[in-house]
Amino acid sequence: MTISWYPGHMHKASKELVKIMHKMDAVIEVLDARIPESSCNPLLASIHEGRPCIRILNKSDLADDKVTAAWAAHFSKMENSACLINGKGAQLSRADIVKTAKRLIKNTDDTVLIQGQIVIDGIPNVGKSSLLNLFAERKVANTGNEPAITKGQQRVKLQEGWYLIDTPGMLWPKLEDQESAYRLAITGTIRSTAVEVADIAWFLAELLLRDYPERLATRYALPSSITEPEPFFDALAKQRGSIGRGGRADLNKTAVILLNEFRSGKLGTFSLETPPS
Repeated sequence: MTISWYPGHMHKASKELVKIMHKMDAVIEVLDARIPESSCNPLLASIHEGRPCIRILNKSDLADDKVTAAWAAHFSKMENSACLINGKGAQLSRADIVKTAKRLIKNTDDTVLIQGQIVIDGIPNVGKSSLLNLFAERKVANTGNEPAITKGQQRVKLQEGWYLIDTPGMLWPKLEDQESAYRLAITGTIRSTAVEVADIAWFLAELLLRDYPERLATRYALPSSITEPEPFFDALAKQRGSIGRGGRADLNKTAVILLNEFRSGKLGTFSLETPPS
């Protein structure tokens, strides 16, 4: 299956982002800590036009701590860049954002700006709306487990003189790297109606059986002899009662079980990508 998902509102959102960028002093790009490379939209770099960039590795509670720290060090070494980590166990504050922005943004006389506007962007379902609510200290944006909930821009006051501008999640028109596209689908970035759930779960099962077999064995009490997706789904279907006609595994129901437990963290913490060495 070739994965492609680019609703019309994303094209509109990218045009609106281009229009307001000249007013922005810095940008925040929110990334999924489990897949920092795949969740980085290549179009945003050109739209940002070299402005100071704060990358937030979000959902860090679902990723491997050591790998996330390595990604943070990698992004922090980039020019005009800083990287922060956010997760349920250690949440950022509006003060963290303003402090980091002030460090990155300098006037021509090398003094720190006393006011500024920051735009926050990223791909769908990386948790931008949840971050916006966190920084606003109240609910200003709808959140959910499905992508493409935010449809328009919003403005939040961080501190006196400092404002955060929210934008809808944006993918790019053509997902050339299909392995990255599958990782995006696994983590819920691409709407479930745009993919074959069984196909995505099969890809995830292959990945986990190869790299994290002990996690699956522990969670689902699997025998060590299971190393391929088909017997894995058969065993999982029997364990969870998702048996279809003829006594065979209902692959769609079983796929949903695996994906939901991966996304919720019930299988443990995973980093599906590592930074360049």
